[in-house]
Amino acid sequence: MTPEAVMDLAYQGMRVALLLSAPLLLTALLIGLVISLFQAVTQINEMTLSFIPKILGVFGVLVLTGPFLLQLITGYTIELFQGIPSMLR
Repeated sequence: MTPEAVMDLAYQGMRVALLLSAPLLLTALLIGLVISLFQAVTQINEMTLSFIPKILGVFGVLVLTGPFLLQLITGYTIELFQGIPSMLR
């Protein structure tokens, strides 16, 4: 296995990991930002206020993007398993 093949495999793995995590993390980030702004404006300093909206938002995005994420990870896994014979040469 050449170093270029290893680097390509690592690049693909990081790309898939980024695409899988980005929708969920960005949703939690945006909801947290909105809740923080709301808390700053109203001077409500309740630490647990942002917990439930984040969970609901991440769950909603997971429901909406779930089929895409599942297709992405299964496609990568199938491609990886099909490439095993060429890696052994």
